[in-house]
Amino acid sequence: MKVHMSKLAKLFLNTMLVGCTFLGFALNAHAQQAASPTKVVYHIDDAESQGLKGLRNIRNHLDISPTTQIIVVTHANGIDMLMEGAKDKKNNVEYAPLIGALKSRGVRFEVCEITLKNRGIKKDVFILDADFTPSGVVRIADLQAKDHYAYIKP
Repeated sequence: MKVHMSKLAKLFLNTMLVGCTFLGFALNAHAQQAASPTKVVYHIDDAESQGLKGLRNIRNHLDISPTTQIIVVTHANGIDMLMEGAKDKKNNVEYAPLIGALKSRGVRFEVCEITLKNRGIKKDVFILDADFTPSGVVRIADLQAKDHYAYIKP
């Protein structure tokens, strides 16, 4: 016995097949996105007003969401918090132990090399937990646009 399908039935089945295929791709993409950790760039350009608050925000962020990938990009006066012996002036709290604790949790700290050049500062005055980037502003833009990092400025 031969079964003949109408053109309309064939079109309907083909449409359903294509729709199910695209739905499968969409669900797979969503599952992969949900499985990947959140990525965040913290922007610090003034250690005095943002330093301690920013470090506390990052600690709290990781306490709630420990798999978050965090990069702290500093430039202008924000680099001061990454210098050896730097302290929060209001609370007389040294930054290095707080930064070291966050570094051990996977946080990266980056210093803008343009700022170093403009201020005449050498790399050897920074704590060992600091990395360097050619331009803090370019790095932040690239992290957001190319690498899909969320942006936070404490």
